Amino acid sequence: MQDYRIYPLGDFPLLSGEVLKDAKLAYQTYGTLSPGRDNVIVLPTFYTGTNSRNEGYFGPGRAIDTDRHFIVSPNLFGNGRSSSPSNTPPPQDGPHFPLVQMWDNIAAQHRLIHDHLGIRRIALVAGWSMAGCQSYQWAAQYPDMVQAILPFCASARTSPHNFVFLEGVKAALCADRNWNGGNYASPPVAGLKAFGRVYAGWAFSQAFFREGLYRQLGFETVEELLLDWEQDHVHGWDANNLLAKLATWQAGDISAGPIYNGDFRAALAAIKARAILMPCNHDLYFPPEDNEAEARQMPSAAFRPFDSPWGHCAANPGNDSGFADQLDASIRELLGD
Repeated sequence: MQDYRIYPLGDFPLLSGEVLKDAKLAYQTYGTLSPGRDNVIVLPTFYTGTNSRNEGYFGPGRAIDTDRHFIVSPNLFGNGRSSSPSNTPPPQDGPHFPLVQMWDNIAAQHRLIHDHLGIRRIALVAGWSMAGCQSYQWAAQYPDMVQAILPFCASARTSPHNFVFLEGVKAALCADRNWNGGNYASPPVAGLKAFGRVYAGWAFSQAFFREGLYRQLGFETVEELLLDWEQDHVHGWDANNLLAKLATWQAGDISAGPIYNGDFRAALAAIKARAILMPCNHDLYFPPEDNEAEARQMPSAAFRPFDSPWGHCAANPGNDSGFADQLDASIRELLGD
């Protein structure tokens, strides 16, 4: 049974000037919209996530609970559910899929939430990694609509070092002789395995490996973990989809577009939403220093780093109970619970 819905966007204009033909936004809602339409929480999806993966961030007794909140979880373009290289017909299929930026994702989500669902105010936008990047984008792009944001292990603009990290995993994938510029007849399995193997070294911290925390995930050796990451990417992801979302990530900048015209400081200063920025101190590609600098330029932001050897993956549901506890406490604070 399909666990998401499709909102048709038609021919959707992109920030680049291109048009995504017959665009579709996949989403799911959970809970019930209150009579005052004031209990809305938006949970966008992260890089290798879907709305189904976001279900690990809410539940009975949690800070986000379907008994009290109406949750909207829209899927990133490129993730295989929304319009993506793998499900878009020619001439925009595969490697011909256009660049979709954060601006475009949020413009599409705004059409879903504001125009289709009739919601005028969002109590909270929150999310991990690229989902957190979208929460910043929401607050900058529609500052009068968003009351609070909680990006965790994310940033408002992709840093040069983060960009280079992504170039590394991209190069590993594209080195496969079957890649063929994205016009592969069969999946570039060797490239997908290399992508997963390189990514694993960045997703966790040095301490994670030094302390053998991979054993808590059921792996006796580092090699077992790496093999699992290989198989996850081979069986879970289309190569062109991975690179389409990677391009979105690399272009991430809340000041891109006609509102701020590249003035990053102005974009941060324009955010009216109350914010708690929650990085992990050992995140290798969204370091806390970036969030600390952002918080100083945002009118109502608190900087709340969390110390965990799990690195970026501290935020993955089930990995670090302490992270989940601090996340829930911060959400309750922003919602006034």
